[in-house]
Amino acid sequence: MDTLAGTPDTAAAIDAMASTLETVAALFLERHEFARQRQAVIMANAELQERELIKLASLSAALAATLRRRGVKDPAASVTAEAGIAVFKVGFERWVGDSGERALADFLRESLDELKVVAAGAS
Repeated sequence: MDTLAGTPDTAAAIDAMASTLETVAALFLERHEFARQRQAVIMANAELQERELIKLASLSAALAATLRRRGVKDPAASVTAEAGIAVFKVGFERWVGDSGERALADFLRESLDELKVVAAGAS
């Protein structure tokens, strides 16, 4: 939340979220194999899947609250936070399924770009 809160007030909500995702991706440098193993354990266990979803929902709520403190009104704050979580989730799943040669940030950028295309009405 500190990264999101620290983005310039002039940044659009989705751009602030993109900056936050870039920072989060940096935390996963050199952690591909660990992330892959962790994801396999989670996917093999329904209780862990549920727990992961709860964590992501809590994170989304915290991101939305941070966006509101930045002056983003609802529903835009909630939609942006949920979109950020979706971008992370899709990008992360693609990254752990990949060879590990590309950085998580690449997959997050691609997922965000896809979201922007969909939101613009193109497909």
